[in-house]
Amino acid sequence: MPVPLTPAQQKAVDALVRSGALRAVRPDEKKARAFLAGAESALADVPNVTRTENRYNLAYKAAHDVGEAMLAGYGYKTTYGAGGHVKVGRFLAAVFDTPPPRDAAAHYDVMRLDRNANNYLGKPVTHAAADTAAEAAQTLYAAALERLVT
Repeated sequence: MPVPLTPAQQKAVDALVRSGALRAVRPDEKKARAFLAGAESALADVPNVTRTENRYNLAYKAAHDVGEAMLAGYGYKTTYGAGGHVKVGRFLAAVFDTPPPRDAAAHYDVMRLDRNANNYLGKPVTHAAADTAAEAAQTLYAAALERLVT
């Protein structure tokens, strides 16, 4: 059972549902745990990856898996259509509204934009960006464990 959302967090999530970004579903602890395991696995490999772009992508995958775990744990899914990763980021920002996870949730969107710039525009990822992405993903993972694993 996840830690209940604060009234402010619930209000922000309800706004995402009203906007059509999310839909309410039954909470799925098994799915949440599976995504947390995926995030943990990705984070364990980040230090062993030698190519900056691959480290960045692995950190982004971990952060996205945390978002999916949080959605499942609280009983939400992104709606069908374009912008699924954006919607995950908006949910992370809604539920992680205090530092340090708030800053990591905000950085998720930076990570998404950088990853897209790399994937679709060929813009290289810097070592510093990969390091920051890994730190943000680790922060999100730790915060998710506190909220979902009781």
